[in-house]
Amino acid sequence: MHVAPPTELRHHALLFTFSHSGEKRRQRHAAVAADSSGSSFSLTASLMRLSKHIKYENLAAGLSGGVISTMVLHPLDLIKIRFAVSDGLKMRPQYDGMMHCMKTIWKVEGIRGLYQGVTPNIWGAGASWGLYFLFYNAIKAYTQEGRQTELSAGEHLVSAAEAGILTLCLTNPVWVTKTRLVLQYNADPSRKQYKGMMDALVKIYRHEGIPGLYRGFVPGLVGTSHAALQFMTYEGLKREQNKYKKMPSESLLSPLEYITIAAISKIFAVAVTYPYQVVRARLQDQHNNYSGIVDVIRRTWSNEGIEGFYKGMVPNLVRVIPACCITFLVFENVSRLLLGEYH
Repeated sequence: MHVAPPTELRHHALLFTFSHSGEKRRQRHAAVAADSSGSSFSLTASLMRLSKHIKYENLAAGLSGGVISTMVLHPLDLIKIRFAVSDGLKMRPQYDGMMHCMKTIWKVEGIRGLYQGVTPNIWGAGASWGLYFLFYNAIKAYTQEGRQTELSAGEHLVSAAEAGILTLCLTNPVWVTKTRLVLQYNADPSRKQYKGMMDALVKIYRHEGIPGLYRGFVPGLVGTSHAALQFMTYEGLKREQNKYKKMPSESLLSPLEYITIAAISKIFAVAVTYPYQVVRARLQDQHNNYSGIVDVIRRTWSNEGIEGFYKGMVPNLVRVIPACCITFLVFENVSRLLLGEYH
């Protein structure tokens, strides 16, 4: 019997080891590829399922509510932003209160002054509410697909947060533009930095690039918690009201019930999350330079204390509560009318 020398045995052993490890690598790569392919297929399948729940009637209804409420209440939004950024700079007009602010703007700039920035506000509010209701209802229906049980408060919260992130990614440049336009204090049009919405968009992009159009995006992401809390509360109160009336959870309520539920949910959300709006407005303001969110928080706390984070909240509540009530009332009725569910 022939016995191979030790060197030959080692050679065969090495060949077997390399061959075996190579086979293992090929198996791992194949498994990774299969897993990647499976994940890609799963994502595509999920998106296809989600797309089936998209109803453009919700987009139209949300857009209608956002546009109507904005046209009625824009002056209060302008006042809220001017108070939010009032950090003591001498270039800013000084106001003693809401009525004094409104009278001053009216005296210096007239009705045009009270409606500065209304165009991007209409675009922003219309698009935001329309897209938000579109995404939210699609995600909610997708989550509930094949289930008999109602969504929990946590699932409503997550659905609303996901819808908010998607909406913010598409609309942040419009909100930057609106903030810049309402913070033009000079009554002389020739001395204003921006002539209108498109002029502001072009100039911001030209001088500050994409980062300029997405100023305030991170606090805006934090702000999605505001809408998420609002929608979670709104859905819960709506369900409880129908349960109290011994009606199905999605039954149509009266206008007064929608208004009351919308107001309560908005007050709760504002009380919890308002400081992010101050931080966001100050980041988007062209009259002051902050290095980032931490810098805004540090300087606001140092110069103004806790009150600095709640500046403009009263005019904000005066504006957002009726705006929210109008938006939700219009959405609930228009969406059901367009979807053929109005009885």
